[in-house]
Amino acid sequence: MTLAVIEPRPLLMLESRSAFISGHGGYGHRQKTLDYAAVWFAYGDVQIDAGSDATHVSLPGDPPRCVPRDLARERQWLAQLAAASLYKISTRHLYTPTPLPRGFYAPLEYDDWYALVRDGIPQLRRQGWQVTMADDFSYNVIEIDQIDGEAQQGEGGWFDLSLGVEVNGETLRLEPLLASLFARDPRWLSQPDAIDDRERVQLVTDGGIRLVVQAQRLKPLVRNLIDLFDQPTGGALRLPPWDAGRLSALEQSGRWQFRGDSAVRELAQRLREGARLDSVPPPAGLRATLRPYQQQGLSWMQFLRRHHLGGVLADDMGLGKTLQTLAHILTEKEAGRLTRPALVVVPTSLVWNWQQEAAHFTPDLRVLALTGAGRRQAFAQRDEADVVLTTYALVWRDLAVFGEQPWHLLILDEAHYVKNSHTRAARAVRALEASHRLCLTGTPLENHLGELWSQFDFLLPGWLGNERQFTLRWRQPIEKQGDTLRRELLARRIRPFILRRRKSEVATELPAKTTIVRKVELEGAQRDLYETVRLALQAQLRHSARQQPSQRQRVRVLDALLKLRQICCDPRLVRLEAAGKVKGSAKLSLLRDLVDGLVAEGRRILIFSQFSGMLALIASELSKVKIPWVMLTGDTADRTTPVQRFQRGEVPLFLISLKAGGVGLNLTAADTVIHYDPWWNPAAEAQATDRAYRIGQHKQVFVYKLITAGTIEEKIVSLQARKAELADSLFDEEQVASPFSEEEIAALLDDPGV
Repeated sequence: MTLAVIEPRPLLMLESRSAFISGHGGYGHRQKTLDYAAVWFAYGDVQIDAGSDATHVSLPGDPPRCVPRDLARERQWLAQLAAASLYKISTRHLYTPTPLPRGFYAPLEYDDWYALVRDGIPQLRRQGWQVTMADDFSYNVIEIDQIDGEAQQGEGGWFDLSLGVEVNGETLRLEPLLASLFARDPRWLSQPDAIDDRERVQLVTDGGIRLVVQAQRLKPLVRNLIDLFDQPTGGALRLPPWDAGRLSALEQSGRWQFRGDSAVRELAQRLREGARLDSVPPPAGLRATLRPYQQQGLSWMQFLRRHHLGGVLADDMGLGKTLQTLAHILTEKEAGRLTRPALVVVPTSLVWNWQQEAAHFTPDLRVLALTGAGRRQAFAQRDEADVVLTTYALVWRDLAVFGEQPWHLLILDEAHYVKNSHTRAARAVRALEASHRLCLTGTPLENHLGELWSQFDFLLPGWLGNERQFTLRWRQPIEKQGDTLRRELLARRIRPFILRRRKSEVATELPAKTTIVRKVELEGAQRDLYETVRLALQAQLRHSARQQPSQRQRVRVLDALLKLRQICCDPRLVRLEAAGKVKGSAKLSLLRDLVDGLVAEGRRILIFSQFSGMLALIASELSKVKIPWVMLTGDTADRTTPVQRFQRGEVPLFLISLKAGGVGLNLTAADTVIHYDPWWNPAAEAQATDRAYRIGQHKQVFVYKLITAGTIEEKIVSLQARKAELADSLFDEEQVASPFSEEEIAALLDDPGV
């Protein structure tokens, strides 16, 4: 009797299970997840393992039947598996709680599973294979080739962003999945470019659906949106209206829909790309010819005003920020928009400078300076003025008066004066109402990124979040963790609102500037005093490290650091009994010899020190050798006379304290600048140098930096160079209370001979 032949149907079951793999000789068992394909053939309702030795299949029925296996056809089916890169694998060294199928197949290489699931399995299905995939199969994933995004403009012009992928006709939100990815894989938060573009990233939904996307598709999202994921998981990603330019970069990585005011998006794109601005002609009443970069500055300020945005004019010192701002105010007046005064807040030392420049360049502007003891009598005149000047020291005292009315423009000159958001001046300027706000400063940051937040919180409240959010999202990752991705992203966010030009770029007509470092060794009693204080401070620091550091201990450390710097300048500055016994200062002797030669050459010299007491000692030495001088410190009541005497050439030397005269002075009569002692922040030294090296200077400028070798001064200069890297990209990185960390302080105190 001939048995009936039934054609087998091929079945492929993709599964994963835990298994032990034995080492050589059966020793060294290790556990791993085993991924495999179990191959079966169905004859009617009966399934038989492809690795079975049976030649017949028993089929149930009445009566039961026994049919032969169609081994030739089975071999044809198995050949298709080999074409799909699935091969029979020995299970000899594999141990599982339940037996493994004898028809045990897998790719030869572990990484080939992805290609098999993506390409091979669909092909096998088309050839007639019935493929099932266990829920826990490692490669039961959905390949994501396209990420969809939507930007929906809502309240306040802000955009709510949503990210999604389409799976089985439904859209799955990606935001919570990506937030989970960033939490478990910190590479995405700090070094996404170090991730191989081909790396396959797995995302798992709450429902157990596993998605796989290549890293190269996620990177554009990360580079542009990573800061937004600091918001609570599951919440909408919110983008400020002025930052909508980010969406253009995102469109290159997926399909995006934009629902909102197209003008907002176009404005954001112009800001982001730095497109050429429409040139605004200088006001007719301006008594000056604007240089090309100054014309650009006027156009930029007018662009911001037109779009109700604030910004920071951050040109180098000496490039004419005051002139550009006066031209901006006069443009507003001539256009009929200055229906309310402009309030300009300045350091006390700059009131006279603003009055003089306004009188010289914009005589049509009515300027009222509300300063001094008699200012209250002039309060009633403020509505008659075009420009009202006040100072940081007075704006909070007169807040009730200034807060009575809205201002057309509110301008902060030397805006780094409000770098601490908690000062009374900073709180006062935030409380004032103004249609347009502007900051002027050659040093947008002097110490740390919190200063950046303080200025932008004045200009564009909420733009960088509140202070705590900014610290967590930006300051800590950038300053403490060296997060270059965050630094670059923050730079891109603020760059449209900062116009910064350097002398080397725009003032090419300026003569050369030469910097010369002169070092001198401490000797004898001065060296002994320095070492005594250094060793005592080092011991104190080690003691503090063993205890819980307190603010009092930190103040003592900073005080001792100050003493070391003063000893380097002149022991007479230090209030120590031992210092009183030291006669002579190596650096003062160096300065005396240097000045003698420079004066003999006919040089005009500015000498800067942060210590007013040191300037007094220098003045005494100059008087002994009958070299005339003038001085400007924080105690100088009449600032005009010494400036005029020096500019007229009556004296060859101008002694200036760094804090009192580092900004606001135009001293182009000088051709030599001497920094007697280094300051923590190199930007402060640069500002001081710019008193002479500025527009209007026609002589080559020589800058001397006097450093005591093998001391804290030499190490300060070295640390300045390290910190300058961040200053170039995002200004500065120092701390307020102490410019250096505990580790850096310890390095400052190391024995220079080690």
